[in-house]
Amino acid sequence: MGILNITPDSFSDGGLHLEPAVAAAVARRQLADGAAIVDVGGESTRPGAEPVPVDEELRRVVPVLELLEGLPVSIDTSKAPVAARAIELGAAMVNDVTALRGDPEMLAVIAGSDAAVCLMHMQRTPATMQKAPRYEDVVSEVVAFFEQRLELAVAAGIDERRIALDPGIGFGKTADHNLALLRSLDRLVALGRPLLLGVSRKSLLGKILGDPAARRGTVASSIAAAVAAFDRGAAIFRVHDVRETVEALAVASAVERGELG
Repeated sequence: MGILNITPDSFSDGGLHLEPAVAAAVARRQLADGAAIVDVGGESTRPGAEPVPVDEELRRVVPVLELLEGLPVSIDTSKAPVAARAIELGAAMVNDVTALRGDPEMLAVIAGSDAAVCLMHMQRTPATMQKAPRYEDVVSEVVAFFEQRLELAVAAGIDERRIALDPGIGFGKTADHNLALLRSLDRLVALGRPLLLGVSRKSLLGKILGDPAARRGTVASSIAAAVAAFDRGAAIFRVHDVRETVEALAVASAVERGELG
């Protein structure tokens, strides 16, 4: 999954894709580099980010989605009107960092469509999530959260086969919480739904490499995290550096199979 942020303030690529033609060209390049889908977002969810109004989010993403009609895209949003418009324009998935908690109308939008949905775990909101996050047992609590959200989504009429899960690395978690989740991905995979992982360029990676004040990680560390997650059962990788990650995962997959493709 290629990342395409149409925002001025995302932590890694904010401000780079504000022109629709530029954004669409980046999306096409990501697909050519091997992405199966491109995740288009018009609201930053970096730590400390404040929400943007629905009209502004639509203003950012709709022109890009119109240029990408017919291509595999997802919409990174927690707002039902944005999700509904994106689905009208062909979005195949809604990637909701609130796991359908941010907008009471989102359940109905997903249930009334054929779109897939990714439910992500996050403690509190982007604006407050990194203010002293606490867990008794982060892995068990994330598993319990997903069990509850899956039950609610299915009860609302969303086919479980359309649901993916994302543990929300960096969303309301310390570095140790993130590492505990990455080490125990098998417990999340055991829930039976495809696991989406977004670790690309995140500050956790810089901290692992010895910089406690890191704001982002390197391409090499992002690829290492993706391969480690692949080995533990992750199925979808949300990344900035598509070609490099595709190549690394192709090698990891060949080793797993013990033969060429």
